[in-house]
Amino acid sequence: MGHRAHHGWLWSAGLVAAPVVVVSWFRAVPAPWPPLVVQVVAFTPWLAFLAAAAVLLALPSRRAWAILPAAILLVAQLIWLFPPEVFLARQGGYPQVRGPDAPAAAKLTVMNLNARLGGADSAAVVRLVRDHHVDLLTVQEHSLELEKRLARADLGSVLPHRVSHPRNGAAGSAVYSTFRLKEVGLVPDTAFSMPVVRLETSVPGAGAGLTVINVHAHAPVDIAVHQWRGDLTAVARASSGAGPTLLAGDFNATYDHWEFRAMLEGAGGGRKLVDVATALGSRLIPTWPMRDYNLPGVTLDHLVTSPDISSSGYLVHPVSGTDHAAVIATLEIQLP
Repeated sequence: MGHRAHHGWLWSAGLVAAPVVVVSWFRAVPAPWPPLVVQVVAFTPWLAFLAAAAVLLALPSRRAWAILPAAILLVAQLIWLFPPEVFLARQGGYPQVRGPDAPAAAKLTVMNLNARLGGADSAAVVRLVRDHHVDLLTVQEHSLELEKRLARADLGSVLPHRVSHPRNGAAGSAVYSTFRLKEVGLVPDTAFSMPVVRLETSVPGAGAGLTVINVHAHAPVDIAVHQWRGDLTAVARASSGAGPTLLAGDFNATYDHWEFRAMLEGAGGGRKLVDVATALGSRLIPTWPMRDYNLPGVTLDHLVTSPDISSSGYLVHPVSGTDHAAVIATLEIQLP
């Protein structure tokens, strides 16, 4: 291969790798980046494809000084995409192989949905609840009109208990359940309503329940990026109590945002938490946008648990009427 051809391959590899390097820097360095950077970092998982292309373009050049950096860049993307520490921990609150002396456990299937200003198709929501035998449903952007439509679609026959704060616009929220619910507070200093609810399991003699926080962080746009960071910190503080805890909702953040990872690590006086999608290797299954935006999908909607909860069966389903997907998983909660 001639010098000019080598040069062409190198230039091509460099052009493809350049945006990966820039975004990777923003992803790696925990700083109060401006809104545009925060938004771009959300798409980090897709950079693995560009990094792989850079390696393939560098190979024909046979230049180690070009191939090696491209390969390192690809390895970094794969490590971020499938964090080794998460898989090693494997939501390690208790052994995954359960013997006769293992603690009792309660299983429940949970579903979360941002209803986009209450516009979600109520019949589709109830159908998902029925088809997947959902025990707990959390809703963001819940409106009074949506609540009425869900009632007409007979959601109450499968999830008879609820804690509801319907609002016009994006501020409303609701929790529906097969189990009794008790509202025990609200996450303070947040843009939208984030109720803290106690769910009592029906396991005889267990005497334990699940704390559920219905999360809806502000989007990191313009000056509201400060509110977004404050919302994630407030959620971390609210999850600091003892016992099994589930944070379900639209975090408007991905695992690639350091603010989200800091929340998982217990920033602001919280405790360590587990992102279900990341733990189950499902980070590339997007939850937004399902419509309206010609963008690669990202995972903004999460089920996050305390380490004494194991998870399986992670699924994502589009729902008409909203640009967010429903997120479903089965949780296994360790009981005393």
